[in-house]
Amino acid sequence: DLIFAVPTQTLAQWRDSLRQTIAMQPEHISAYCLTYEEDTAFYQKFQQGQFTQDEQWDADLFETTIDLLGAAGYAQYEISNYARPGRECRHNLAYWLGADYLGLGPSAFSTRGTRRWQNIADTAAYTAAILEGRSAVAFEEPVSAPIRRAEAIAFGLRTSHGVAVEMLKPWEETVQEYLTEGFFERHDDRIRLTRRGKMVADTLAAAFV
Repeated sequence: DLIFAVPTQTLAQWRDSLRQTIAMQPEHISAYCLTYEEDTAFYQKFQQGQFTQDEQWDADLFETTIDLLGAAGYAQYEISNYARPGRECRHNLAYWLGADYLGLGPSAFSTRGTRRWQNIADTAAYTAAILEGRSAVAFEEPVSAPIRRAEAIAFGLRTSHGVAVEMLKPWEETVQEYLTEGFFERHDDRIRLTRRGKMVADTLAAAFV
């Protein structure tokens, strides 16, 4: 199941959405707060003042989601993704943990080794290229080993797997600081986000990019 929290929605309404989702007994749940992306009607309403951005509201919904889904038996295996034991999305985990991946269809991204590419976004143009035996790639770029490592750290920190301590050696001082401040926790040879760290995951990950 995929559920979104939207502006003007109350915390009580969000709780009700979560309870209804749990009642359907899905094996996997993705729960997100919608973000304001440019060139969308949603973003235009934000610019016009019809919608506002409230970090405390986002935080309250996030913690409520962790608590309700956790109590219902769903493990938070990534910042916005929850699953019954053994039902985590293997596809998503693959690229969160730095594996190669192939994207099929219009606008899809793929990464293999040191190459990354994106398919044509327009469906008609993409289909025509495929049927005519032409490349459907609209854009590609080289991806260096340091960039792939930085991405693996940033995405890995978002998961319950965390990141191997060895990968973070160049940032030992930063890691120790985040451990002391309660954003990170260490489990054997891996570093993971604490509940507090999950609240500011993107900010913390930026230190390793």
